[in-house]
Amino acid sequence: MMDQQQAVETAPVLLVVDDLAANLKLMEAILTPRGFEVHTADSGDSALVWLDQRVPDLVLLDIQMPGIDGYETCRRIRAADRTRFLPVVMVTASGNEQKLRAIEAGADDFVQKPFDQAELLARVRSLVRIKRYHDTVERQAAELADWNLQLENKVAAQVDELERVGRLRRFLSPQIARLVMESGDDSFLGSHRAEITTVFCDMRGFTAFAETAEPEEVMAVLRAYHEALGDLVFRYEGTLEHFAGDGLLVFFNDPIPCPDAPERAVRMAVAMRSRVAELAEGWRRRGHDLSFGVGIAQGYATLGRIGFEGRYDYGAIGTVTNLSARLCAYAEPGQILITQRVESGAADVAVTRSLGPLELRGMSRRIEVVEVLGLDAARSVP
Repeated sequence: MMDQQQAVETAPVLLVVDDLAANLKLMEAILTPRGFEVHTADSGDSALVWLDQRVPDLVLLDIQMPGIDGYETCRRIRAADRTRFLPVVMVTASGNEQKLRAIEAGADDFVQKPFDQAELLARVRSLVRIKRYHDTVERQAAELADWNLQLENKVAAQVDELERVGRLRRFLSPQIARLVMESGDDSFLGSHRAEITTVFCDMRGFTAFAETAEPEEVMAVLRAYHEALGDLVFRYEGTLEHFAGDGLLVFFNDPIPCPDAPERAVRMAVAMRSRVAELAEGWRRRGHDLSFGVGIAQGYATLGRIGFEGRYDYGAIGTVTNLSARLCAYAEPGQILITQRVESGAADVAVTRSLGPLELRGMSRRIEVVEVLGLDAARSVP
């Protein structure tokens, strides 16, 4: 807005072209007192040189000049991109023939010698006003183009941001994804090693159910199951590694440090067991015998982004993930089985009993296994 006001307040710039010094002085004497900034050129060539350096608001151009005449000068003004729309008033010494040739050369208007001062001023002011309107439109078009470019860049950045948030929310709880986005640090996606607590759970009886039930019914059960468990994963701020049918792997202490990882994992597992037990009541009324088992282990793993361009996940690789899966597979319906390390970390909230050393499929040695019976209501925060 300020630029537009300054453009309106600035004195209009005129270039007067004539080979006679007396005519140039006369034009200056008429135009300068009326608020015009007048520049002069004594030939068509010198006018074109001047126009290479600056574009005025209007050119007053005599026709009869040595070298290139006014017609040719006007044609060259029209041929140049920067002066294509520059108003040109040609000063003619005769009648209709010169006027016609002036219009054919590209002149916008003409005055005839000897000219009437009032007519000259009216024609000049009219064309200067049109030139200013044209300049305003061009300036606004340039600003609009710039705004559009900025908007496109902003939209592209927002789309990238949304895609990045979407990728993070595939495996992080919303609050953790938001924290990572606000900090701008996604270096955790690179491969690294960390101690984590892993939770693996699945449904008992699901394979037999899926073989006999209608696909729509299987999908309905899975949808309710995933919604219930997914809500709890996010509530306890776990990192979701993957859903695979009825199988679910979650871990704690990566990428966000979690000092109470074993405790949080146990509390989540107990909440999951209760939620699935509620769902199982409804499934049972429809003739589906489904239950739930959980395994929890603690140990080191290599973590980071895995996959390929366009389809990445955040994964954990290590014995600890296999161990939680084996504990889950060994668990009876409704059981939560954990290792001694997890029991130690969750001792403040978990009520447990030892099952002794057990042989788990795929493990090279016997594992001390502990069952979580529930939470100590006096010490546990729901």
